[in-house]
Amino acid sequence: MFASIFGIHERALIAAADRVGVLATNIANADTPNYKARDYDFAGTLAEVSPGGALPMIRTHVGHLPVATGGTTEDELKYRIPFQPSLDGNTVESPVEQAKFAENSVRYQTSLDFINRQVAALQLAITGQ
Repeated sequence: MFASIFGIHERALIAAADRVGVLATNIANADTPNYKARDYDFAGTLAEVSPGGALPMIRTHVGHLPVATGGTTEDELKYRIPFQPSLDGNTVESPVEQAKFAENSVRYQTSLDFINRQVAALQLAITGQ
């Protein structure tokens, strides 16, 4: 019953909470030689809980990029490919990590807000207040 009320937002909260630790570790190791930046496969995790796997995508305009096929839904950390690798072998790029951290925070807050609104609606339906 509650799975249909909260949708994928419950799993999104768990994935975002896991990802924040990984991103924080990357940021903390920005100056560690040979440290390889990793990231949580957020899209893959959410694809696991959506009906029928990945959501269907279609090109609705000739200017849209082609739809990618395949992909993985493994719930594991992946190594991030840097835009500009450093000479010491470290692949952490602080601006990228900070942007991913901010994006993750927005996703977490959005899912949390949705769940809070659903709970408030349930409370209103039960108590009438």
